[in-house]
Amino acid sequence: MQVAIVDYGAGNLRSAEKALAAAAKDSARVIVTADPDAVRKADRIVLPGVGAFAACKHGLDSLPGMVEALEEAVLKQGKPFLGICVGMQLMASVGVEFGTHKGLDWIKGKVVVLDPADKSLRIPQMGWNDLKLAHVGHRALAATRNGDHAYFVHSFHFVADRSQDVLATVEYGGPVTAIIGRDNLLGVQFHPEKSQQVGLTLLASFLKWNP
Repeated sequence: MQVAIVDYGAGNLRSAEKALAAAAKDSARVIVTADPDAVRKADRIVLPGVGAFAACKHGLDSLPGMVEALEEAVLKQGKPFLGICVGMQLMASVGVEFGTHKGLDWIKGKVVVLDPADKSLRIPQMGWNDLKLAHVGHRALAATRNGDHAYFVHSFHFVADRSQDVLATVEYGGPVTAIIGRDNLLGVQFHPEKSQQVGLTLLASFLKWNP
């Protein structure tokens, strides 16, 4: 099995590569690539992301043929896909960071600024928070549990149009989407590569997941 991490200049690529390799335990070859053909041929695809929504989308769009390769592999061929942090946010219809910008529109929704009801909470949310599963038993989250601690660093969050696409939330002055998914798509707002055993467990489940 080959796992492609998309290199578009906007992610913790080496950390994600090391975490996926550790989770795979020699069951998969993990590559970091900016080659659309390599992405198209991969068995699983991971889209990381760090920074602003618009800059990340611009970086992705700047790789000739990459969006088309992702659409072919993920949407048409149904290969398992994982978006991490801004990579997860790019799955939305639109993001409103520094203007309004179109996302991939794979999961209907909008990425908006965090606005916790408790104004003493700082933006960005930075640190550990407890996952609250909305769909216990989802196969992509086979070993993830309520209360698992995951590491977050973000100022914007995904507001999904459909509640069934929200697989987990965290509490940060109100519910904040932590995991989204449908069909062969999975996205996490937190950083599994920084979430120690919880992150490795989720990555291992993703590698075994057959939607």
